[in-house]
Order: sequence, then C-alpha cells, then structure tokens
Amino acid sequence: MPAKKDDLGPIVSSGHLASGALPALSEIEFGLIMLNHAFNRWMVRCMAAAGVPDLSPVDILVLHNINSRNKPKTLADICLVLNIEDTHVVTYALKKLERMKLIKSGRRGKEKLVMVTEAGAQSCARYKAMRESLLVNSVLATEVSADSLSEVAARLRALSGHYDQAARAAASL
Repeated sequence: MPAKKDDLGPIVSSGHLASGALPALSEIEFGLIMLNHAFNRWMVRCMAAAGVPDLSPVDILVLHNINSRNKPKTLADICLVLNIEDTHVVTYALKKLERMKLIKSGRRGKEKLVMVTEAGAQSCARYKAMRESLLVNSVLATEVSADSLSEVAARLRALSGHYDQAARAAASL
C-alpha cells in the first residue's frame, strides 16, 4: 500500500530544516528551488526558440527589464527592480547584450543609460508570443484564476522581504 503524504511528512529538499517550528517554510523553499530551476530553463529555452540562443537567465531578465515601458534604465534601476545585489552580474549582462546589439547605451549627464534596440525589442516580442502560446495557454487550461496567481505573487514578494532581512541579520554576525 503506498504511503500517504501525512505518513511521509512535508515534501522538502532538506528534512533536517523541516524539523523546526515551521516545516511549511521548508515546503515553500523546496517549491521555490524547483520553480527557480524550471523558470530558468524555461527562459533560456523560450529565448532560444525566439531566435536568441546563448543567453543566461540573468541576461534574459535584464533584457526584458530594459525593454519594459520603453524608457532608458540605469544600472541601479535594473539592480533595484530585479533585486540583484551584485552589480557586476548585471554589468556583465549589459556588456553581453550590447555586444549582441540587443541594447545600446547612452548618457544623461554623467549617468550611463541603457535602452533596447529594435533587434532587442523584436526578440522580446517573439519571446512574448512564444510565452503566450506555450506557457500562458497551458496555465489557463488549469483554470487557475488570475486573482489566485496575484495572491501567490504578493505572498512571494512579502516572503522575499523576510529573507532579505534575515540575510542582513546573518551578514551582521
């Protein structure tokens, strides 16, 4: 007879972390690990299918962020929105995207700005079309509501604040 979930305990990647006061947090962490890897794979494969292979997940996130709202961005803007602490990671992505002619740089006074090129905007549009066809339609078929997805997103953003605060506390030790 197969074991029931209750007999197995929470579904986690590290049982010793689930033995504390909040095992459900370990379940969320395991879900995030799986989702993160699946999302990264998805982004890379979707962008490759859209005609732009050889981009990393960070490169793709940076490109979409620069394309967003069709306005120039600074390195600080991009890092803030994407919650990336290590600016060199974004700087490397910017150089790579500029070499590929997906973005271009300019200046506003002393401040360096980046903006999407026509080729970059077209790549994002093809990615969006692939996303609608392959991912959005699949998720819609599950009959999950937009409201429930928005609620999950809000909870994940709130949890990110707890993790950021805990990281600051750990760094001060």
